[in-house]
Amino acid sequence: MVRMHPSLDFESPFLHDAKLVVGIDEVGRGAYAGPVTVGAVGIQSAKEIPNGLQDSKLLTARAREALVEPIRAWADVWGIGSATAEEIDMWGIRIALAVAADRALAALNVPVDQLLIDGPSNLLRCPLGVALGVAQPPVIRFAATPAQMIVKGDQKSATIGAAAVLAKVSRDAYMTELSNEHPQYEWAGNKGYGAPGHIAAIAACGLTSYHRKSWNIS
Repeated sequence: MVRMHPSLDFESPFLHDAKLVVGIDEVGRGAYAGPVTVGAVGIQSAKEIPNGLQDSKLLTARAREALVEPIRAWADVWGIGSATAEEIDMWGIRIALAVAADRALAALNVPVDQLLIDGPSNLLRCPLGVALGVAQPPVIRFAATPAQMIVKGDQKSATIGAAAVLAKVSRDAYMTELSNEHPQYEWAGNKGYGAPGHIAAIAACGLTSYHRKSWNIS
C-alpha cells in the first residue's frame, strides 16, 4: 500500500490571498469512555511541513509526541477543544462533536477565514435540538465559517494532519492520566475504546462517570 503524505495542495489557494486557513480533525468518536477531542491548526502562509507528518493513525505514539512541538512551531495558531462523556450523553455525539470543534476554534482567539475539515460532512453544522428538560448546547459560533470537507483529509492536508496529531496526543495523555484513577479499565493502553480488557472491566466493575452511558455498553 502506498502511503500518502499530507501536502499544502488544499491550503494553497487560500494562502495566496494571505487568508488564515485552519484544518480540523477529531478523535475519540467511537470510544466507550472519555471525551471527543478536536484539534485545530491554522497557517496564513506556505511553509515547510514538519518532517514526518502523516496520518496520525499510521504513526507510533512516540512519533506523534515528537511531532507536537514542531507542529506548534510551524502553525500560526493552534487549539484543542473537547466535549465530555456527560455532554455526549446529554446532547448526542453529533452535537458534542460540533461543540468540541467550536471550542477548538475559539481557542485560536483569531478570526478564521477558511476551514478544512476531515471527512465527508461539516462537524460544525448539525441539528441542535435536544430533548425537553435537557440543558441546551452552546451556540456554534463557527457554523457559518466557509468550509471544505476532505475525505481522508488527515492523509492529504497538512493542517488537518497536524490537527489530528495534536488532538490524538492531547486525548491520549488525558486518558492515561484517568487510568491512574481507574486502572482496572486499562485506559492507558486502550484510551477508552472497546478493547477486551476494558469490556471485561465494565462487566465486572460497572461504569464510571467518564463512560458514555448512552453507548449501552453495561
